[in-house]
Amino acid sequence: MGDRTSAKGSRSSTVDGVRREAIALRRVDDLDPVVERIGTARYVLLGEASHGTSDFYRWRAELTKRLITELGFSFVAVEGDWPDCHRLHRSLAGTPGAPSDPQEVLATFERWPRWMWANEEVSDFALWLRLLNASRFADLPVGFHGLDVYSLWDSLRAVLGYLSEHEPDQVEAARAAMRCFDAYGEDPEDPVAHGRGIAVVPDGCADEVVRLLTELRRDSDEEPLPGLDERFVAEQNARIVQGAERYYRELLSGGPASWNVRDRHMVDTLERLMRVYGPGAKAVVWAHNSHIGDARATDMERAGLVNLGQLVRERHPANDVVAVGFSTHHGSVVAADSWGSPPRRMRVPDARPGSTEALLHEAVGERDSLFVFGAGSHEWLRQVRDHRAIGVVYRPQAERAGNYVPTVLAERYDALVHCDSTSALTPLRPLEREPVPEAARTYPSGR
Repeated sequence: MGDRTSAKGSRSSTVDGVRREAIALRRVDDLDPVVERIGTARYVLLGEASHGTSDFYRWRAELTKRLITELGFSFVAVEGDWPDCHRLHRSLAGTPGAPSDPQEVLATFERWPRWMWANEEVSDFALWLRLLNASRFADLPVGFHGLDVYSLWDSLRAVLGYLSEHEPDQVEAARAAMRCFDAYGEDPEDPVAHGRGIAVVPDGCADEVVRLLTELRRDSDEEPLPGLDERFVAEQNARIVQGAERYYRELLSGGPASWNVRDRHMVDTLERLMRVYGPGAKAVVWAHNSHIGDARATDMERAGLVNLGQLVRERHPANDVVAVGFSTHHGSVVAADSWGSPPRRMRVPDARPGSTEALLHEAVGERDSLFVFGAGSHEWLRQVRDHRAIGVVYRPQAERAGNYVPTVLAERYDALVHCDSTSALTPLRPLEREPVPEAARTYPSGR
């Protein structure tokens, strides 16, 4: 009886601790404590517990607006493809010849999962940023850039296009370097097919593309403009080719290597952007919790995985980096039944008993809440609990068996936004009305 009473008392104390630390999140002004916590930080990593939840995107956008207007952040870097995001960046920066309507650019995003960026929530933020940039006159535009590694074919074409226009005498050398990729076909929806094809591509094939572009840069006296300089963009595309080759090779062998190649590539891209934006640059990163939360505070470390959040923390002083995670107890989400299949709106069932989300729901009920972690935080933040993670591939019926990452919150993030009841985001393209058959292959998970 004594042990049972003690357990009840401990649980009650934990719930009370959560209630005391919860900050009701109703208006943009309620974000003040996390803006204050960010302070002079130069890297702010904003997560999401899924790629298809409106509430995460909207709160993330509102916090980002404040970081740009109040703290002078220089650019937003997202878990998206460089070529697609660069087209959007040109629109937001008001580059001559670029579409004036950001939604027009977002509607051209083709690689699956399109809904991650081609949605109403991102469109609203993009329009806000375009209008802000138009009002900044002589100031450099706030950028919007992709960090990911998947765009092998688009990046190859972009490199060749740049050389054809600016360095025609180098085109034949580039074609020769790229010819080795002809050994396999292009299927942007099928990463496994990419991997099988890459297995027969000669080692160092992509390195030749990078070497060609980096040598051109060494010969140039031009200083790159943030995200707009064509030579810098071409070099970045060449580095994506190099990273994609490594990623798809590792994908076939399994294990943690492909994940690590991808996250290291994202961090390296982020650092290149920081250098080109200048000594006072500040970056906001939008990516899944699995990327922005420190891997060392989860079971990812035991599996040999590193991630963007860990690597940025390792490379910079502690007060230069702030990571904000997101969570939900129940609601709806846009996701797909299998990799490459049409997305649909799915129900997100109540969180698993004993999870972080279940605890927050018990303590604060159906309201959005903010938690900012500090030295005096309650012990519940330093305990290991399951923490929900939904990818672009999602099976609600298997919720109890998967979709959770054992996490010590106070070590993984510096703050958490909890949206207890959430709604699916709104893709720019109509969703499928009926569920699609589940395919046999479901890798990768799409986080």
